[in-house]
Amino acid sequence: MILFVGIDDTDSADKGMCTTYLVPILKERFVYYGFGDIVDKSYLIRLNPNIPFKTRGNGAICLRLSLLEEKGKNRRSIIKDIKYVVKECVEELAIFSDPKTNPGIVFIDDLKKDAIKDITDFSKSALHRIIGIDEAKKIIEEHNLDYFEYKNGRGLIGALSAIGLSLNLDKMDHTYELIAYRLSSNLDKKRRIDKQSVFYADEVTYPKTWDTVDRFNNKIVFSPAGKDPVLYGIRGDDPYAIIKASDLIISERIRSKNLFITNQGTDMHLNRESINKLKEYGSYIVYGIISEAPYDIKGGHVFFEITDGKKSVKCAAFEPTKQFRKIIRILKIGDVVEIYGGFKDDTLNIEKINLKRLNNTIHRNPICPFCGKRMDSLGKNQGFKCKKCKTHKEDRVVEKIDRGIEEGFYEVPPLARRHLSKPLVRFDNNIKKYPFR
Repeated sequence: MILFVGIDDTDSADKGMCTTYLVPILKERFVYYGFGDIVDKSYLIRLNPNIPFKTRGNGAICLRLSLLEEKGKNRRSIIKDIKYVVKECVEELAIFSDPKTNPGIVFIDDLKKDAIKDITDFSKSALHRIIGIDEAKKIIEEHNLDYFEYKNGRGLIGALSAIGLSLNLDKMDHTYELIAYRLSSNLDKKRRIDKQSVFYADEVTYPKTWDTVDRFNNKIVFSPAGKDPVLYGIRGDDPYAIIKASDLIISERIRSKNLFITNQGTDMHLNRESINKLKEYGSYIVYGIISEAPYDIKGGHVFFEITDGKKSVKCAAFEPTKQFRKIIRILKIGDVVEIYGGFKDDTLNIEKINLKRLNNTIHRNPICPFCGKRMDSLGKNQGFKCKKCKTHKEDRVVEKIDRGIEEGFYEVPPLARRHLSKPLVRFDNNIKKYPFR
């Protein structure tokens, strides 16, 4: 007997907590109440990263529970008891004092074909646009799903989406994250993690693990800075390499660890689209030709424009992308590119760029074949002449120039990478790419 439990929006950007923390707590509670080790799989699902009212990574969780019918208890009775434990745990740990925290819990134990289609379609939409609470409730009510909502109930969107995206995630591109949680006695203290051991763990397990450190900027990037109970999270494609990396890290005492199956690092949030079809808060792959050269504004942000021949759009590499901006500044009008990123305030926030064809030519005055110096222009449509040798040529010449960059994929560094953005280390090795570490 399988029961899916989706939970979202229990945390607070200012006051701490992390929705993933419910997983180790619920595992303990299930054992305490006599259900045993019933958590078959735990999923961490990231949704639309552009949502304005998200906390941090816009993540929700789904637990897949394998339940055995107990003697003297029927199926309904067992599920009722499970729901009580989950509800009790959420009500105990959610930060209800934060006006932006609106928890939601959804339970599904009998998935019919029409329900699966509706829920998965809804979940995919939650990756790409803003979803209304009424949309989630409509599906919940149509398929008679059990749920609990608190305050305005916005957490129902993530809770339902987490279940929907988890249903087939094992058969799709997916990754893993091991999250280590802090002792409650340490929550008000500065995190203690040995930086050298983290860099060593990365050296030993990369590329099977990634985004643990940012080597260029000499920072560890796998540990949050807020008040939440997470000590660190190690991401990768190989669970064994992830566990090995964790075992190599020297840190404060850890309360517990949990390995999640996740859609992080998959580019699941991106849709390929033309410029005239971009919608606010969506994430896209957009083809175009650079029509306005890069320029800097105050704060270190770099902007340029691309066009597809019908419409133009502004693109941005913001200051937190650090050395990635050097690549952007080299771009010039005529370069053919693909932009990967989120669309907000009529601007594409770049996560990756594919330089498909560089404009490596320049028109220059011809060189005199005798003295080797550049000829001077005689005026519009009058050709060129060498003052010294008196030689004459009609047209400018086309010369190839060294741009200082190559065609291929470039990405923002790990310290600026979004949870869903696929790092280049995960791209096929046959693709020309230049990963930032």
